[in-house]
Amino acid sequence: MMPGPIDVLVIGGGATGAGLLRDLARRGLHCLLVEKSDMGAGTSGRYHGLLHSGARYVAKDPLAARECMMENRVLRRIAPGCIEDTAGYFVATPDDPDDYADAFLAACSASDVPAEEVPVAQLLQREPALNRAIRRAFRVPDAALEPWQLIHANLADARARGSAAWAYHRVVAIERLDGHLLSVNVVDVRTGSVTRLAVGFIVAAAGAWAGQIAALAGVDLAMSPGKGTMLIYDQRMTDTVINRCHQPGDGDIMVPLHTVAILGTTEIHVDDPDDYEITREEVAGLVAEGAKLFPDLPRMRILRAYAGVRPLYQETGTPTGDDGRAISRAHAVIDHGARDGVDNLVSIVGGKVTTYRLMAEQTANVVSRKLGVSEPCTTADDILPGQELGHTYWLGHRLAEHEQAGGGDADLVCECEFVTRSMLDGFLDANWPCSLDDVRRGTRLGMGPCQGGFCAFRVAGIVAERIANGDGTPAAEGGQDTAALVDQALTDFIRERFKGSRPIASGRQLQELWMVSGIYSGVLGIDSLPPAQPPHLEGEESSRDPR
Repeated sequence: MMPGPIDVLVIGGGATGAGLLRDLARRGLHCLLVEKSDMGAGTSGRYHGLLHSGARYVAKDPLAARECMMENRVLRRIAPGCIEDTAGYFVATPDDPDDYADAFLAACSASDVPAEEVPVAQLLQREPALNRAIRRAFRVPDAALEPWQLIHANLADARARGSAAWAYHRVVAIERLDGHLLSVNVVDVRTGSVTRLAVGFIVAAAGAWAGQIAALAGVDLAMSPGKGTMLIYDQRMTDTVINRCHQPGDGDIMVPLHTVAILGTTEIHVDDPDDYEITREEVAGLVAEGAKLFPDLPRMRILRAYAGVRPLYQETGTPTGDDGRAISRAHAVIDHGARDGVDNLVSIVGGKVTTYRLMAEQTANVVSRKLGVSEPCTTADDILPGQELGHTYWLGHRLAEHEQAGGGDADLVCECEFVTRSMLDGFLDANWPCSLDDVRRGTRLGMGPCQGGFCAFRVAGIVAERIANGDGTPAAEGGQDTAALVDQALTDFIRERFKGSRPIASGRQLQELWMVSGIYSGVLGIDSLPPAQPPHLEGEESSRDPR
């Protein structure tokens, strides 16, 4: 808990919210961040893992391109341990227009994105799974970015400076008097208890949910949420980021991320960022387009399909269908004092994970000016906590670190992602109590080729030991025994994993689903366990939960 008055309440625990909390705390403000789920559980944790060079936007959105490249350089300096420096290539397939490739280098130069053309034969030697009919190739400084580690590093810096961040706390009401916001009611979604917070200033960094927060404050903020569906493959068919050299479209980017590779992405407008589905038609369309880059893709095994909702915003109307790609990927800082007559509310919308720090800086500048704070931004200069070693990670870094420490029995809990017992215990010590999905985000347990099939029951057993030993858990207060708590945690985790399997359940993917179902349904009897009963939230009229 955080003592004392709250100068600024930040709503939303994605990359931008975490970056904003860090920025404001470094300017001497006493701040609190609240997030309705785990940190990074929303859009920041549900994208394709790309650290943008900006090259994807040079032809259509040069402002976004320039911002991406600028922040790409900053993140390599302040958060190198969150980055795998894969490099990236834009390639012209037989289906891509010649004029786009002809103008590509000039467009990159105009947006300050370093790019060079390389011989196709040289690239094919490096990436033999690529389409042999590729006609041109351009190298750019794309990379892979680990979002959860980045978010927690920002939060750690903010906490060290006296600010706080509460996961699983959802805003349910905002008290307003004329043009000023007085207080916020937040509910602990794990217990149902409600806390009233008196606040001096509020920033909505809630991404696609920003409109819902604005509505609680009596303000109209029309968002244009864009669903992007992605597919996770069981292997890295590429060790570099591969983009098609054309205007951004569906299924035209492959990002290697740890032990897997992610194909993205679609762009479909949704009315509600909490209410959407992934269809088999989307999956088939992504695979068909992805095969233009990697011809063997239809024969490769998909691990799961998932989607994130982009926080797109435009003031003059809401697009439908696929028109969301016409909206700029740049961001907007909205001062609701000037716009709506609410003097202590600001929203930050749009943008990318790559540009989170710049978005936070510009938002903090507005807040500081309104609060009379003159301290400058320092987030681009100072290295984030835990990033001091100054080098990027690589695919085998966990094994290499284990061998460097003496090797021997690693006591593996998750073989796919090399999660050891000591690594898991360290995470649980720092984040207890937490869900198994929180463990997944914090350690990557269950995110490799088996998708939790052989490690979920192991971590559930370790959690059971922790509960039985009374290691700081509030379990006894709820009157549930250890078995019931662990059963529920395991059930929630596996059901969430199965969600991403349904749209891709055919062929080899269906074989894996049946195998994992056999383990958890046939052997462990997970289907016989009762579903979770969420706490009743007093005064709540809807099960929909704005950030």
